[in-house]
Amino acid sequence: MINYRTYLTEEEIPTHYYNLRADMSKKPAPLLNPATLKPMTAEELEGVFCSELVKQELDDETAFVEIPEEVREYYKTFRPSPLVRAYNLEKALGTPAAIYFKFEGNNTSGSHKLNSAAAQAYYAAKQGLKGVTTETGAGQWGTALSMACAHFGLDLKVFMVKTSYEQKPFRREVMKTYGAEVTASPSETTEVGRKILKEFPGTGGSLGCAISEAVEAAVTRDGYRYVLGSVLNQVLLHQSIIGLEAHKAFEKIGVSPDIIIGCTGGGSNLGGLIAPFMGEKLRGEKDYRIIGAEPASCPSFTRGKYLYDFCDTGKVCPLAKMYTLGNGFMPSPIHAGGLRFHGMSTILSELYDQGMMEAVAYEQTEVFEAAEIFAKAEGILPAPESSHAIKAAMDEALKCKETGEAKNILFGLSGTGFFDLIAYKQYNAGKMTDYIPTDEDLEAGLAFVPPQPVE
Repeated sequence: MINYRTYLTEEEIPTHYYNLRADMSKKPAPLLNPATLKPMTAEELEGVFCSELVKQELDDETAFVEIPEEVREYYKTFRPSPLVRAYNLEKALGTPAAIYFKFEGNNTSGSHKLNSAAAQAYYAAKQGLKGVTTETGAGQWGTALSMACAHFGLDLKVFMVKTSYEQKPFRREVMKTYGAEVTASPSETTEVGRKILKEFPGTGGSLGCAISEAVEAAVTRDGYRYVLGSVLNQVLLHQSIIGLEAHKAFEKIGVSPDIIIGCTGGGSNLGGLIAPFMGEKLRGEKDYRIIGAEPASCPSFTRGKYLYDFCDTGKVCPLAKMYTLGNGFMPSPIHAGGLRFHGMSTILSELYDQGMMEAVAYEQTEVFEAAEIFAKAEGILPAPESSHAIKAAMDEALKCKETGEAKNILFGLSGTGFFDLIAYKQYNAGKMTDYIPTDEDLEAGLAFVPPQPVE
């Protein structure tokens, strides 16, 4: 009998997150205070983030962090997620490869983002906060956080990248349904927003802009803290539940992946998927090819520089050492709004710099071509972000067709595309365009990078 889907039981949902940094001999570079260029202290970070999340952000040594019981109970409303064998896609490609995907879209947010949103909302509520602020690109994170805040009784203010705010009106209505206040970013409601609008008139915004506004909104309101849906160590920690479940599901069927692929914007999806597998690789127990798939219009890995940079356009956040296009880089308004971030997770950046993983970049038209093939074969309409991983997985499967190798390929299907129908409409009408930044565009963005600290 063909086994299409492998599920864990509720009792098999992981009880602990896995902290990949514990197995990294060379740790990610610390966040720096931009004024002193010294590592950020817990006290400094607690002015912006929840106390427990600060502890998780700075902890490079604890391998396993217990998942609170209240969060585990909430996870049971949408977890465990299935590991799916893509038999029909394999047949369509004529490949000897076995293709698997971890499907994270089985919740109202339609994405993996609810894994970290639940944890962050829980810790904020436990601290006794009134509410939190955040940014969102395509809207998956904002939707997930609105759900989690409603569940744990928190107020939520969301700054949504203007391009996505206009492209995805129904996504913002879902956030409002769960009680969130949603503002298009950059906006006139914050000092940093007004500054960005003056400097970049007519801009469609970016995640860097929205982060700046959300941080300002948090620090200027009593009883609020800022939460982030990607990039940070704490987020990759929470998202490790994806990889832990996938690893256990593979053990159930007696299979091990050879290649692991995820889309990359800030790093939460890929970082979560690869966590236990990369841990094995770092410990010398197994070897895997790990690939991050990013948009050619925002190529942090493939064309960025490994530097200390601000995580936000308004330069109100700490400095992070990461692969960056420069905090002044304004990505084109592609439909994969969740991948329109100028930088990358410090964890993934360090691993990439060490040669522990690879990266590829795709234009959005070829990504949607892959999405269409996948949708017809597997019956799931994928999010534009996830479709970058689909494209990479298909490319690897076609290489197997050429060589005759029967490799096992795992990719993260991080979300569904039902709120991205305007993008699919443009693709189907032949009106989708591609944009690859020039070297001059990248130089202009990197011109905003601050002077580098002496290491």
